[in-house]
Amino acid sequence: MENGAAQPVIVAIDGPSGTGKSSTSKAVAAQLGLSYLDTGAQYRAITWWMVTNGIDIDDPSAIAAVAGKPEIVSGTDPQDPTITVDGVDVAGPIRGQDVTSKVSAVSAVPEVRTRITELQRSIAASAVTGIVVEGRDIGTTVLPDADLKIFLTASAEARAARRSGELKGADVHATREALIKRDAADAGRKTSPLAKADDAVEVDTTDLTLQQVIECVVTLVEEKRAGK
Repeated sequence: MENGAAQPVIVAIDGPSGTGKSSTSKAVAAQLGLSYLDTGAQYRAITWWMVTNGIDIDDPSAIAAVAGKPEIVSGTDPQDPTITVDGVDVAGPIRGQDVTSKVSAVSAVPEVRTRITELQRSIAASAVTGIVVEGRDIGTTVLPDADLKIFLTASAEARAARRSGELKGADVHATREALIKRDAADAGRKTSPLAKADDAVEVDTTDLTLQQVIECVVTLVEEKRAGK
């Protein structure tokens, strides 16, 4: 590209809950002038729609039958990421326990994953400056040709402590058990399980501050850009 402008770069950041994915991804995107996409929010959004519309979460065929109905729109500004379903702002409601407890079941339905994956790919393809996409199957399934793949990990104890801190006063032990259960569900599902891509750079965030993780990822992205 002329005038020394950086080429668009697609960065995939995967990993289980509580590893700092969202905070890191948003900060890196903002710092480098990239778009940002929280794919987990999209799965939460479609789950919220299912719950709101009385769809039986225990019936995969019922979920599959309506997977194409809700219109999900994700805003990709890292400073102010938004998400709407059929024009309704759901950024708050999708973080509630009702949605959190059901999102793994909805996410496991192949028709849901196909629908959301197509949406994610179209958003990434239209990001002019590049994009940081965070989730659980970005480097393996959604964007296997991403320029840079990062897999964040942390001990279950560290993740539970962070997550219960976010949830203000939540029981750390109960949070740890819930995280382990969620990991098992996400890693064990047949369609696009949570997994580290073979060519992903693994970053263990257990003993790192958020700022250290952000600096590490920014350096990796800048090195990738420089090498293009």
